[in-house]
Amino acid sequence: MFDKLLIANRGEIACRVIKTARRMGIPTVALYSDADRNALHVSMADEAVHIGPPPANQSYIVIDKVMDAIRQTGATAVHPGYGFLSENPKFAEALEAEGVAFVGPPKGAIEAMGDKITSKKIAADAGVSTVPGHMGLIEDAEEAVRISEEIGFPVMLKASAGGGGKGMRIAWSADEVAEGFRASKSEAASSFGDDRMFIEKFVTQPRHIEIQVLCDQHGNGVYLGERECSIQRRNQKVVEEAPSPFLDEATRKAMGEQAVALAHAVGYSSAGTVEFIVDGDRNFYFLEMNTRLQVEHPVTELITGVDLVEHMIRVAAGEKLSMTQEDVSLTGWAIESRLYAEDPYREFLPSIGRLTRYRPPAETRAYEPGTAAGAAGSPVIRNDTGVYEGGEISMYYDPMIAKLCTWAETREAAIDAMADALDSFEVEGIGHNLPFLSAVMDHPKFRAGDMTTAFIAEEYPDGFAGVRLPDARLEEIAAATAAMHRVAEIRRTRVSGRMDNHERVVGDDWIVSMAGHDTDVRFETRIRADRDGADVTVGEHTFRVESAWTPGDSTARVKIDGEVIALKVEKIVQGFRIRHGGAELRVHVRTPRQAELAALMPVKVPPDTSKMLLCPMPGLIVRIDVAQGDEVQEGQALAVIEAMKMENVLRAERKGKVSAIKAAAGDSLAVDAVIMEFE
Repeated sequence: MFDKLLIANRGEIACRVIKTARRMGIPTVALYSDADRNALHVSMADEAVHIGPPPANQSYIVIDKVMDAIRQTGATAVHPGYGFLSENPKFAEALEAEGVAFVGPPKGAIEAMGDKITSKKIAADAGVSTVPGHMGLIEDAEEAVRISEEIGFPVMLKASAGGGGKGMRIAWSADEVAEGFRASKSEAASSFGDDRMFIEKFVTQPRHIEIQVLCDQHGNGVYLGERECSIQRRNQKVVEEAPSPFLDEATRKAMGEQAVALAHAVGYSSAGTVEFIVDGDRNFYFLEMNTRLQVEHPVTELITGVDLVEHMIRVAAGEKLSMTQEDVSLTGWAIESRLYAEDPYREFLPSIGRLTRYRPPAETRAYEPGTAAGAAGSPVIRNDTGVYEGGEISMYYDPMIAKLCTWAETREAAIDAMADALDSFEVEGIGHNLPFLSAVMDHPKFRAGDMTTAFIAEEYPDGFAGVRLPDARLEEIAAATAAMHRVAEIRRTRVSGRMDNHERVVGDDWIVSMAGHDTDVRFETRIRADRDGADVTVGEHTFRVESAWTPGDSTARVKIDGEVIALKVEKIVQGFRIRHGGAELRVHVRTPRQAELAALMPVKVPPDTSKMLLCPMPGLIVRIDVAQGDEVQEGQALAVIEAMKMENVLRAERKGKVSAIKAAAGDSLAVDAVIMEFE
C-alpha cells in the first residue's frame, strides 16, 4: 500500500478522500491556495503545501506546482478528486514519469473518454447507443450555426474537455447558437485550458441516469447500479438519487453491461461513471464517461456498502477487485441534495462571504465501508462538506457547500428524511439554496418520480419565489410559533422580576400574522407543569403542541398532534422569522391590541432602481458591451460578469438609453453595485 497520498483538490472532496485514507492508515497531503489557507481540508490532512494564488489556473490546475508539492512531501500516490486535474491526461503522464501512482484510470482511458468526441466514436464501435450529433470540432460561431441547422434545433453546445455544467449551453435558435458558442468556448478555456467544442441533438423530456462502474487492472469489472440525476439547473446537477425510480431491472442490466463493456474497450481501471440520457420509453443513449469519482458517489455507497475511494486506492496499488457482479446488491434508497452558495430568490446567482452560522443536521450514522446502509434499519443522514462555521465562501471556486445525503428503506422514507434534514440545516451569512431543495422534496412530481432534466425550467419558469405552504401546515406553524412566543414571554416576565403568577401577565389570546393571513390563536388549556406542551386552538382547530425549544434556540423540533416538524427560527420583534418546507415566513405573534395598532403602521416603499443595472452577485466584470449614449433594446447584452467559474450575461429588461457607465472590465463588484444607469 502507498506510503503517502497527496490529494490534488480542495473542499469537500478533499475532506472525503482524507477520511478514507486515514481509516486505511495512509498519511495525507493537502494542497491550498491563498484563498484556502484556513480551509477544512488543510486542517484535516497530515501535511499541507501552499500552491499559489486563488485562481485555479494559477494554483490547483498548474501541473508543475502540483508536481513540486509531490516532490517536497515524498507522496507516492495522488488522488485527484473531481474537476481540476482529475481528467487531465498530461497530469497522469507527469505522475507516471515521476514514478507516482495516479489514483484513477490509465492515461489512454482518460484521453479516449475525456474527449467527448472520441468517446462517442468508441462507444458507437462498442455497441453503445449514442445521441445524434456532429462529432467533429467546430472552429467558429458561423460553423456552429450551420451545423446546428443541419442537426435541427434544439441543440446542445458542449466543451469537449468539459464537465460539471461548464462550457455547456442549450440553443433553440441560430442566434442562441452564435452567442452560446462564444460564451461556452470562453468558459471552457478558463476552466479546462481547452476550448474545443462539439454539438449534439438535445433530447427533449430526457432523464439523466448514470451507471457507476468499478474496474481493476486485471480485466475485472462490475457496475454498482445507477443514479438518477434529472434535477438539474443549467446542466449542473442539484438533486441525485439511487437507484432511479424510472428504471426496471431489465433496463438497469442492459445499461450496466454496456457501461462495463465500454470500460473494457478502453482498458479502464478505477471508479468511473457512464452517463446516459433515457427517454420516456426507456431508450437510452450514451452521453459521456467521467473518468473520475463523481460528486454524487455517496448515494451509490449508501445503497451498496462499497467505499469507492478505498477501492480506487486499492486498484491503483494493483489489487484485484474483491467483488464480482453477483456480489453487488442494492439496498434501500438514497437521496443527495447539493447545498450551494446560490441565492434561489435572485435566479440562483452565486453568493460569497463568511458563514456566520453553519450547523448541519447530526449525522445519524457514520459511513462504514463494506456495510450497506440498510443494516442500520432506520434512516441515515450523511453530510459531506469542506466548510465550517466562520469560514469563507470564495468567489474563485465552485459554490457547493455540502452534499447532504439520506438513506432509508424506501424512496418515500428517504425523501421524508431529506425534507426533515433540510429543515434542520442552519446556514447564515450567505445566500443558499436550502429553501429550493426543500421545495423539490415536497413537489408532487418529484415525490412521484415523474421528472425530467427540464423539471426546474418547467416547474419554476419565472424563477423560484418560495413556497406557499398548505393551509393545514400554516395552521400548525401558527400553533407552534404562538406556543413558542408564549414561552418566551413567560421567560421575559420572570427575568424582569414581574408578577410571580405569570398567567396574570401573559395572556392566552394572540393574533398570528404570516403569509398574508391573520389567524386568531387561543390557548384553551394550561401549559403542562413541565412547560413543554400546550393545547393550542387556531381558528376552529385545536392542536397538541410539544417542544423542548427554549428562547434563544435557532432551531425547533415541534411535535404537533404526534407529528414532528423542524423549524429554522430567528427572533424578530413580536415574532420569528421561520424557514420550513421551502417557505421563508415572517411570523408576528401579537396581542389583539398590538395587532390592531400594527395594522395602522405605514409600509416602507423600496427605492426605485428601475433605471439602473445592478450587479446581481459578487463577481468580476469580464466586459461591458455598451457605451454611454447607446440606445439599447429589451434583451440586449449589456455586460458579462464572472463568478465561481461561470460567466453570466446581464441583459436589458426594456428599451432605454445608457446615461452613465459606472464600472469597467476587470472591476470586482459587490452585490447591488451600480454597473450602469439609464435615462
